[in-house]
Amino acid sequence: MNDMTQSDEAILLREDDAGVTILTLNAPQSINALSEKMLAALSAAFDEIAEDRSVKAVILRSAGNHFCAGHNLKEMTARRQDADGGFQYFQDLFATCSEMMLRIVRLPQPVIAEVKGIATAAGCQLVAACDLAVASEETRFATSGVNIGLFCSTPMVALSRNVPRKQAMEMLLLGEFLPAARVADFGLINAVVPRDGLEQKTMEMARTIADKPAAAIKIGKRAFYEQAEMPLEEAYAFAGRVMAENMMGVDAEAGIGAFTRKEPMPDWTGK
Repeated sequence: MNDMTQSDEAILLREDDAGVTILTLNAPQSINALSEKMLAALSAAFDEIAEDRSVKAVILRSAGNHFCAGHNLKEMTARRQDADGGFQYFQDLFATCSEMMLRIVRLPQPVIAEVKGIATAAGCQLVAACDLAVASEETRFATSGVNIGLFCSTPMVALSRNVPRKQAMEMLLLGEFLPAARVADFGLINAVVPRDGLEQKTMEMARTIADKPAAAIKIGKRAFYEQAEMPLEEAYAFAGRVMAENMMGVDAEAGIGAFTRKEPMPDWTGK
């Protein structure tokens, strides 16, 4: 693995494996909290991956026993000594975190969250921001900020776009830890597997994606998130234009031609 931060702490690790990039949150001593340094490392990594055409899919996993406990509360509390009580810092921090989450959505390549242990508050948001998510059976999820006086307002944005309203409000208002099987029923994660099969499952999903034409995946991912915010009629008009543009691609022409002729799929060009 390579250190994405070029620091002694190696807070984020990257491994590239035949079109699949694995990013590992590597701060288990803080339950992989989204500290300033972690947010910066993730943002830099996603920016780099966005320009790397060799990357077809991304797996986001964690070192240690847990996925991510959200923001680093000790780091945040220290800024209460600022002249404004930390208000500007808090605004900047939450904006930085939101921009990192948006990088995942805007990334051309799909991102799969590989979740174990706990995923709480902004850590739960991180799962929700990913395109796909798989969790081990013992994993627990919570947007638990309400329990300590800080409602999970920014995690709410990603959460409410993944699960039905009543279930989102249940998580946000009660702040309770919920088992993986329950949040799978909500739609927050795609699959629940035994702990010893977690890495295999996410890699299988990543490999399946990596075998698809990258141009179609890029077009489709972008269009999915854009149309989701549109009224129905506008969404259909938008999606129709996207499909027409997709049809003009080299890979679409070759793939459809091979399918209609009952020939093997061609080597994808990414165009």
